[in-house]
Amino acid sequence: MLQLSSAGKRFGQKLLFEDANWLITPDERTGLVGGNGTGKSTLLKVLAGIETLDYGQLTRVKGMTLGYLPQDGLALRGKTVFAECLSVFDHLHVLEAESIDLTTVLSEADPKSKEYAAAAERYSDIADQLHVHDIYNLDSQVGAVLGGLGFSKEDWDRNTEEFSGGWQMRIALAKLLLQKPSLLLLDEPTNHLDLESRNWLENYLHDYPNAFILISHDRYFLDVTVNKTVELWNKRMHTYHGNYEKYVTQKEERRTQLMSAYKNQRDRIEALEAFINRFRAQATKAKQVQSRIKELEKIERIEVPEDEATIHFSIPQPPASGRTVIEVSNLTKVYPTPTGGKRTILDNLNFTIERGDRIALVGANGAGKSTLIRLLSRQEEPTSGTIREGHNVLTDFFAQDQYKVLDHNAGMLDDISGSSPKVPVVELRSLLGCFMFSGDDVFKKLGVLSGGERNRYAMAKMLVSPSNFLLLDEPTNHLDLRAKDVLLEAIRNFTGTVLFVSHDRYFIDGLATRVFEVEDRRLHIYPGNYEDYLWRKQGGPDKVTEQITNSLAAAPAPPPPVVEPIAPSPAPSNIKRLNPIKLKQLEDRLRFAEEEIPRLESTIAAAEARLGNFTSADQSQKDAAELDQLRAQRTTLLAEWEELSLTLEEQQTA
Repeated sequence: MLQLSSAGKRFGQKLLFEDANWLITPDERTGLVGGNGTGKSTLLKVLAGIETLDYGQLTRVKGMTLGYLPQDGLALRGKTVFAECLSVFDHLHVLEAESIDLTTVLSEADPKSKEYAAAAERYSDIADQLHVHDIYNLDSQVGAVLGGLGFSKEDWDRNTEEFSGGWQMRIALAKLLLQKPSLLLLDEPTNHLDLESRNWLENYLHDYPNAFILISHDRYFLDVTVNKTVELWNKRMHTYHGNYEKYVTQKEERRTQLMSAYKNQRDRIEALEAFINRFRAQATKAKQVQSRIKELEKIERIEVPEDEATIHFSIPQPPASGRTVIEVSNLTKVYPTPTGGKRTILDNLNFTIERGDRIALVGANGAGKSTLIRLLSRQEEPTSGTIREGHNVLTDFFAQDQYKVLDHNAGMLDDISGSSPKVPVVELRSLLGCFMFSGDDVFKKLGVLSGGERNRYAMAKMLVSPSNFLLLDEPTNHLDLRAKDVLLEAIRNFTGTVLFVSHDRYFIDGLATRVFEVEDRRLHIYPGNYEDYLWRKQGGPDKVTEQITNSLAAAPAPPPPVVEPIAPSPAPSNIKRLNPIKLKQLEDRLRFAEEEIPRLESTIAAAEARLGNFTSADQSQKDAAELDQLRAQRTTLLAEWEELSLTLEEQQTA
């Protein structure tokens, strides 16, 4: 469908990549990865025909269609959202009008004439095209895509210019998905999507009938959407079969093989050079020396690229807070509307945050996540209710527009050094490098940086001198995979308390111990990470408990033993004396529970150990689901054991 041959591209004096060969097939589902500045976005623009190659050749199959979504910069105006999306089908409406005209020709022309034959053939072609595109269901197609990307029905009739840049990009993405080009090129498509929209896009791409290539800094998104990974590294293109997780494994295996081959080659070269140097002056060894010189000249030297520096940054641990960090009672937030009415965003929230919690705050865009985090950080005051901080709680707030509070005249390195004088400059520069500020970038004035760059810097600055309660509103925005890993590892080792908003599934799963969901003005609290939250939202615990209850009810009771009749002894009037057969059944069931509970405890401990060793997103999901099932079984069995024990104790005293 599309082919790169010996392709190369420069950016000014810098060589981005060379000798790139890539045959893109109709079933391509590829993730394009690599460090910042390696040329990923440039390569995508080359494939889209926006930029040209400096070397090599790009060949396209005739008739193929391309759709390209940049990271940002698109602005639409002049139509409603629905009309703008429906405009991608304008060519179908033109064909429909032509087919109507053709029916007139067919009704008036002589069936035996050439005119009739030509009109009939064209009419048939148009009918096939209209059928393939399901022209009579275009409105429903547009509605499904807009709904999936987070647009409410009220938004459909709003003009596109009323929306912010992020929502403009969603409209552009919706148009591309509706067009269904032969090759879809997406540069960071999840940048402006919330979790629900990302989940929808994952499913959409899973069922997408054509090829797509995407750049993303969301590991989970790459893992579930692509089956091939192309990496730009060391000015070369490297292809790996499998998703991002498999790419990481295969890359490490390739490097191990490369290092082994490099070592063997170095050993051989050193042996040849030693022989040549030792016997060069001896005439009797001249022939052997020449042979080894020729062998040495023919060796194609293996080059080992420099490793990307791995940054492990430890957050300086803050002073400990009290056990209770925040206690919220009857919290309500109401905003006035332009028409003079009132709009309730949060209604009567009650919750407690304790020391060491790592809480993911989730919910649809506009549900009130940012409002809640601003209330907790005292950026805003509640309409009613109370927010009580615990003992020695020191709060730090990272906003989506954190860059606005920075001193634009300050130099980057001077500013971060001044806020953390105890941290060595070398360590600070390493941290800034991880957040994509390298070389002379660290000496720039903050005012010359873009908004995204200043937000990255603000996050790095927060890490070197954190408070013991961090409120982070989308801290992973503008970060690449490497920077996200550093941030994730740093917060994992942080002894304070964190509440954060993020749309990155991998980041949430790797960090959260609880999930707070804002929905319909209320707050719903779920234990565990995002996978646990999704499972519970789907009725996981209730389903398991119901299954266990049904299985226990369906289990055959032990056969009743033959018991001689016993004269009943007097019993207290308030306790019903059980007959010996029923009593024996209860005793057998209690014995089973006492034996089963320790076995379940051992199985749970083993499942927890497996969950602590991350292997893959799918496996972690399975392990988490299994762990919840086992815990539910234990809860049910413990409750039954307690009830049986009390019943039997009462029978003994009766």
